Amino acid sequence: MSDDAPDIRQQNFRALLRSLPVWDTELPHFDPASAPADPLPLFQQWLTEAAAAGAPEPHTMTLATADATGRPSLRTLMLHDADEHGWHFATHRTSRKGRELAVRPEAALGFYWAALGRQVRIQGMVTAAGAAESRADLAKRSTGALAAALVGRQSEVLASYEELERASDAAWERARREPDAPVGSWTLYVLEAQEVEFFQGDAQRRHVRLNYRRRPPAEGGWTTELLWP
Repeated sequence: MSDDAPDIRQQNFRALLRSLPVWDTELPHFDPASAPADPLPLFQQWLTEAAAAGAPEPHTMTLATADATGRPSLRTLMLHDADEHGWHFATHRTSRKGRELAVRPEAALGFYWAALGRQVRIQGMVTAAGAAESRADLAKRSTGALAAALVGRQSEVLASYEELERASDAAWERARREPDAPVGSWTLYVLEAQEVEFFQGDAQRRHVRLNYRRRPPAEGGWTTELLWP
C-alpha cells in the first residue's frame, strides 16, 4: 500500500459526505400557529404521519443518558408508549443506561424521520415503574423480545459470540415454553418531558423549530416559542 493511501481514502470519504443528498424530496409544510397547546398530540400526529410516509421503524429513538461524572452515552431503542404520563421505554436496570438513570435520572430522547425532514427532541426527568408495570410491559412484547430479555447481561463484556449463541438458544426455548417467564431486571421507564422541540426541515434551510417548555407546577401547562434554525 502506498504512503498516500490514507490521504486518498480521507479525500474520498470527504467527497462522499459532500455528495450525499439532503431532503431531495418535497417536504411537508408546518405552521406552528396551528400547533396544539400540549406537545403530546403533535408528537403522536408526527409519528403517525412518519409511519404513513414509509419511514422505517418510526418508533425508534435515540436515548441519551449520563453517568455520575456527567459523561454522556447514547443508544437507539424502541418507544413503548407516549401518553399523559410521558414517553415510555424499557431496559434492564443492570444495563449501562439503567445504571446511569439510577444515579442521574434525567435523559433526552431524539426522533428523526428523514422521509419528512422532521425531528423531535425531548428532555426531562425519568422515573422507573414498579415491578408489576414492568412485567406487564414485557408481557405485551414479542417472543423474540422476551428471549432477548431472558438472555440478560446487557452491556457486560462478552467472552465470545458462541457464548451468546448458546445463551440465546436457551432463552428462545424458555420463551416459547414460558411466555410469561419473569425477568427480574426488566424495568419500564417513563420520561416526563420538561421540554419538547419539533423541527420541520426546509429545502431552503428556513427550518421551523417550535419549542415547548413546561410551566412551573403552580401554573401548569406549556409555553411555546420559536427558535432560530
